[in-house]
Amino acid sequence: MKKLLPTSTAGSLPKPSWLAQPETLWSPWKLQGSELSDGKHDALRVSLHEQQLAGVDIVSDGEQTRQHFVTTFIEHLTGVDFENRKTVKIRDRYDASVPCVVGPLSRTKPVFVDDAKFLRAQTKQPIKWALPGPMTMIDTLYDDHYHSREKLAWEFAKILNQEAKELEAAGVDIIQFDEPAFNVFFDDVNDWGIACLERAIEGLQCETAVHICYGYGIKANTDWKQTLGNEWRQYEEIFPKLQKSNIDIISLECHNSRVPIELLELIRGKKVMVGAIDVARNEIETPEEVAATLREALKYVDADKLYPCTNCGMAPLPRDIANDKLKALSAGTELVRKELLAN
Repeated sequence: MKKLLPTSTAGSLPKPSWLAQPETLWSPWKLQGSELSDGKHDALRVSLHEQQLAGVDIVSDGEQTRQHFVTTFIEHLTGVDFENRKTVKIRDRYDASVPCVVGPLSRTKPVFVDDAKFLRAQTKQPIKWALPGPMTMIDTLYDDHYHSREKLAWEFAKILNQEAKELEAAGVDIIQFDEPAFNVFFDDVNDWGIACLERAIEGLQCETAVHICYGYGIKANTDWKQTLGNEWRQYEEIFPKLQKSNIDIISLECHNSRVPIELLELIRGKKVMVGAIDVARNEIETPEEVAATLREALKYVDADKLYPCTNCGMAPLPRDIANDKLKALSAGTELVRKELLAN
């Protein structure tokens, strides 16, 4: 019997300090060669164990084997130059040094499939695996070949579909596409962004998800949030089309955001991963705070379609705090679970 309100994480989890610099995005690895390969899998085991101790139902790799959620995928493709980088503004928020697309893109071998097989061998729990979405990928590099955001996104969608099919064959239960760019480029999302996402999931039999959020808890993102006003209605721009899409699950930021919870009405009928943990602060949520977020969401999402999770990835957080936040997520979810079963 499927568990009611299965908990999950939205993305990355902190890496051990012996593998990479703590609380840092794009942190360089501290190991090399075979030691790095072994260290990544050791970290994956540790991350899985910590998720299990915290009571997480749908586990993930915690992105332990990747330096960054977008560029680690891109660096395995042909047609991309990582030596001669360009500085671009990501998500219209902050500048970053990124690789350049210099020729036709292709995927000559799987990127994460071996890691997924390794994780599948460690647990019988449902596994969720995150991939960067096409629109977020094109927003995290410099295009010196296609000269068209839309053309480049369609190329990435085809490549992502290849990877997703092999991840499914490796035993992944849910494949999630991370699309924080969906909260920024609304016209593009509705014109071709969601269509590209559907190309990326074409032919998959496992469940699919799209994660839309307001970003990691880094200063550039928290500063941007201060400009969004008292109500964050960005989701409103794209929810109607997402509701009609073939994506099974929509993952979004709720707790401590200013998103009007009634916007969930626009995706009624979809499964929803409701972010009940704030990744932009170190304070640990109480179980009751988590429960309160879930109770509000249940006004618009059927209980059998609600998945409690974190707002976004937690890589920049201290590891002990991230673990305590996951425990709070499980404890708060259990409060609501008992209420639902009692009724």
